[in-house]
Amino acid sequence: MRILLVEDYVELSRWVGRALEQSRYTVERSMNGADADARLTTETYDLVILDLSLARLDGLEVLRRLRARGSRVPVLIVTARADVSERVRGLDLGADDYLPKPFEIDELEARVRALLRRSQAGGELHPSCGELVLDPAARAFRLGAAHLALTPREFAVLEALVVRAGKVVAKDHLHERIYSLESESRPDAIEVYVHRLRKKLAGSRVRIVTLRGLGYLLEETPP
Repeated sequence: MRILLVEDYVELSRWVGRALEQSRYTVERSMNGADADARLTTETYDLVILDLSLARLDGLEVLRRLRARGSRVPVLIVTARADVSERVRGLDLGADDYLPKPFEIDELEARVRALLRRSQAGGELHPSCGELVLDPAARAFRLGAAHLALTPREFAVLEALVVRAGKVVAKDHLHERIYSLESESRPDAIEVYVHRLRKKLAGSRVRIVTLRGLGYLLEETPP
């Protein structure tokens, strides 16, 4: 899952970002409203965590523009503003939830999980491919009866593949899911994680197929 964290307080941004990355989310950070608006215009995210007191463009205006473009990405407002009218305006503009500062990271993560579950309610609750099953709430994979130990980036690649099991996923799409815009890595770096995942799936009937020039496909082999 790819999250855009819009927070101009550097230490808080780092703290929240690290916590979410440890929970196997791909986090991209934005430090002002204008940058956030530009990213949301051109990039795709699964969730936005949005502060309201931002430089260059207020958080409420970022939200208004986002919804005006027709985007339905879940938005969690996180702010120190105590004015109830600001909170109401944010919800009226299309925010999905509101969390006042200061907050506990456990509560933030619980709200993130709830919003992601809600946004995916139309899809599978536990995406799977054969004996490989993803538990989105626990941020974990099972292969048969065993827990599959994965690094955060391995998890992000396998997650992108399993939610589209049986369909081709472009290498560029996988690269986008695990690296931020600031990263200097090239899409070919995905090959490293695919190689590692193939080793971890070895012995099962689940495999990752390379389709040259197209991308990768996760499938279950016949018995």
